[in-house]
Amino acid sequence: MEMTSEKQELDGPGAHSRLSGLLGPENVIFTTVEQVLAWAQAHSFWPLTSGLACCALEMMACGAGRYDLARFGYEVFRPSPRHADLLIVAGTLTHKMAPPLLRLYDQMPESKWVIAMGSCAIGGGPFVDSYSVVQGVDRILPVDVYIPGCPPRPEALMHGMLTLKEKVMAAKRRGGKK
Repeated sequence: MEMTSEKQELDGPGAHSRLSGLLGPENVIFTTVEQVLAWAQAHSFWPLTSGLACCALEMMACGAGRYDLARFGYEVFRPSPRHADLLIVAGTLTHKMAPPLLRLYDQMPESKWVIAMGSCAIGGGPFVDSYSVVQGVDRILPVDVYIPGCPPRPEALMHGMLTLKEKVMAAKRRGGKK
């Protein structure tokens, strides 16, 4: 009798959690290995430390205690491209700095993503007429998320990383970028 009443409580109106659709009769979660790996990859980006201009200060502030990027699992900024899977281009990219940035991107292992942070990285910013500034990072790298602003606030970077997380999860569900 008690077993039936407990089961009725689990199936009642109080069981509207996100996992209730995945739980079987014995509270076992049914999923695939691909879904678990996609969840783990989208919840643990390892960004490459690459600050080009003033937007880098806002990127560094995001890792500090006030904004605490660690609560999302993204706090491990890597000094080596071989250990990173996310390149945050924060600031003005010049033609002289473009080949080293491209080399860093090429040294990153697959799956890799790019965030363009700031109006200078997106389209040249106030230096758009300069002969030495690349008119947008998307001319040399495939950009996944754009974060506008001059400089963008740390909250904007956090929002951009959460947007990238949703994009990665959706792509993994469709069988996209591996």
